[in-house]
Amino acid sequence: MPVGAEIMANGVHFRVWAPKRRRVNVVIDGRETPLEEEPGGYFSGLVRGAAKDARYRFRLDRDHVYPDPASRWQPQGPDGPSQVVDPTQFRWTDASWSGVPLRGQVLYEMHVGTFTQEGTWRAASVALEKLRGICSVIEMMPVAEFAGDFGWGYDGVNFFAPTRLYGTPDDLRAFVDRAHALGFGVILDVVYNHVGPSGNHLTQFSDTYFNPRHKTDWGPAINYDGEGNQGTREFFLTNAGYWIGEFRFDGLRLDATQCIFDDSRPHILQELGHRVRAEAQGRATILVAENEPQETNLIRPIEGGGYGLDALWNDDLHHSAYVALTGQSEAYFSDHCGSPQEFVSAAKHGYLFQGQVYSWQKARRGTPARGLAPEHFVTFLENHDQVANTAFGRRLSQRTHPGRMRALTAFVLLGPGTPMLFQGQEFASSADFSYFAHHTGDLAAAVRKGRIEFMSQFPSMAATAASAHGDDPDAWATFSKCKLDDREREKNAQALALHRDLFALRRDDPTVHAQGAHGLDGAVLGASAFVLRFFGERDTADRLLLINLGPRLRLVPSPEPLLAPPGRIPWSLAWSSEDPRYGGGGMPWPDTEEGWTICGESAALLIPGSPT
Repeated sequence: MPVGAEIMANGVHFRVWAPKRRRVNVVIDGRETPLEEEPGGYFSGLVRGAAKDARYRFRLDRDHVYPDPASRWQPQGPDGPSQVVDPTQFRWTDASWSGVPLRGQVLYEMHVGTFTQEGTWRAASVALEKLRGICSVIEMMPVAEFAGDFGWGYDGVNFFAPTRLYGTPDDLRAFVDRAHALGFGVILDVVYNHVGPSGNHLTQFSDTYFNPRHKTDWGPAINYDGEGNQGTREFFLTNAGYWIGEFRFDGLRLDATQCIFDDSRPHILQELGHRVRAEAQGRATILVAENEPQETNLIRPIEGGGYGLDALWNDDLHHSAYVALTGQSEAYFSDHCGSPQEFVSAAKHGYLFQGQVYSWQKARRGTPARGLAPEHFVTFLENHDQVANTAFGRRLSQRTHPGRMRALTAFVLLGPGTPMLFQGQEFASSADFSYFAHHTGDLAAAVRKGRIEFMSQFPSMAATAASAHGDDPDAWATFSKCKLDDREREKNAQALALHRDLFALRRDDPTVHAQGAHGLDGAVLGASAFVLRFFGERDTADRLLLINLGPRLRLVPSPEPLLAPPGRIPWSLAWSSEDPRYGGGGMPWPDTEEGWTICGESAALLIPGSPT
């Protein structure tokens, strides 16, 4: 790497960007070695005889000592010494792994600290086997070193150091290697829009890591376009490539890209995509962006003026599903009705808001998505933010009718987007997922106050936001209650069977697997019901997905062309969310000579063919 500590035949070579300083010494076991100044604010040098696992710090201008900004490991946390790591010592077994393309994948968002009771990469590696037949790509929440004993990971301060809380860097490598052996891709959530408030020492090395011209909700914006940005850009581009090259991640999820400010060209996100693909050396990668204003330019081709990323989170679809499942249309859900038309439009067009006025923000929201294939939109009923930001971390399966939950689960997992599950969703976990961040003193009080203020935007929760028992972000109990209980996989076997069968349908049915590539249309059938028709390569390969979020619906007559069977071949029932295996009550044949009957709060997949 252009920065950091590299093991050489006769010692360890160090290089650091510190344009703010005139002298930099590397300190190992009380021994100091001056580094030579280079053009551009860099300092570098070889420490002969340094151990391959040496712990070190940098002394800046004969003043205090600080950890390496590009440290590969911080075994004592952000304020402790850095440790030299030899990334070549790990023995990979995935030489035949070719990566993961976007199309056809089902993502699974994982927080390593709560995915198992142990909260380590080693424990997660063992538990991975249980995700076979549920998903195909793990999306790991951020792991860059952060202050405290627990946290979501979005307050990272040592961008190259996998957090000591989950194990060693080689434990993380072993997790990725094991995932590849089981057929899973793994992408990493990274935060390139801000730096955590505690344990951040970057400004000791340079005053140009941040740009005061831009603002974020979490602190100073990272400087990608202001004076002295060259070292900053190189630092973060190197970091993006580092995760792909040294840890063999199959891509990145980019947090809050609306706060990655860059008025220069090429945009940092475009360069980041180039760096990731170059480091992958031919392996297929996935670059997913979170972007609150829904800027589709991020995933349009570079040759057409876009940034060339692969996919965007679709919050619009989530918001409609949330309202349909809970009946609560408030705060940032207030522009969504949870109506059948919203689901049809989301399936056909991706985002619902593509430039219309969004009353909650009192501004226009979104950009056109025309021409973008459905797989470019990541669809979900739950993610870490949306579970934690509403009803004090309670899961949707605990807040809605089970039939309705099964129906919308089918809509997401059989729909044309790229589905994502949140950990535990597949077995209807009862574990909450609240916001937790282990800060102390004034910072802990400020974070606690901020969370109360955030929850108060929901009228249904405003009265109890300040007294929510056990939900203090800095409380160990808040973190502990978010850990999955693996025993619930057996206890809630019906929910697990539902997800397994839907995953198999998506994988094995050629028309569903095509994600609308041969054509897709939809229509509203009633106040709470709609149909999607997936067109196949031939008429006999068409599929109908019926969704009814309300009471039983009779359609006599049924003047909707999308319901018409292909040729004279009748529709037959291939799958139903009301199968007793999932806890349902059974489903009558939807299409008969007497007309259509669509069971209440259900989903059904129909295929051409005679009833069996």
